[in-house]
Amino acid sequence: MLPPISAHNEIFDRIDKKSDLIIPTLARLVFFAVLFFYYWNSAMLKIDGSIFSPSAGAFGQIFPKAAEAVLYDVSQMTIFQRIVIFFGTVAEFVLPVLLLVGLFTRLASIGMIGFIFVQTLVDVTGHGVALGKLFDNPQMLIDQRTMWVFLFLVLIIKGAGPLSLDRLLKIP
Repeated sequence: MLPPISAHNEIFDRIDKKSDLIIPTLARLVFFAVLFFYYWNSAMLKIDGSIFSPSAGAFGQIFPKAAEAVLYDVSQMTIFQRIVIFFGTVAEFVLPVLLLVGLFTRLASIGMIGFIFVQTLVDVTGHGVALGKLFDNPQMLIDQRTMWVFLFLVLIIKGAGPLSLDRLLKIP
């Protein structure tokens, strides 16, 4: 084999052997850098003093049309809306922290994909955000959310990596 091809193959074979260590750790680092505070700040906007006291912002974010119809009066929320807001807010706090420390990473990533699906549905149907089409404009919602889901798919497939509580606790 030609020397440049041999060198190429040798270098990338070494990288490939380390990919199970590198890729999940980098995926969690990218999540922290790009999305952790996005979700954390969103969750903070949903509480009014405590996790059990949803704010008008939560009502407006999750049920925009219903909130507008009652002028954002949180006392008008139904029990169903309160339950959805509570569990959505808990998910926005808990799932990112689990991913950050690498605990139950695969389950947390599945939860985040579900969260992204619901979030996108609310953005399109409730807030009137244009979904767009894949490959048309990287600023469109579908393109951004597809990248987010891909990040979580990497963690579902590869796990949390070596620097994680999953690895410490031997959670697959």
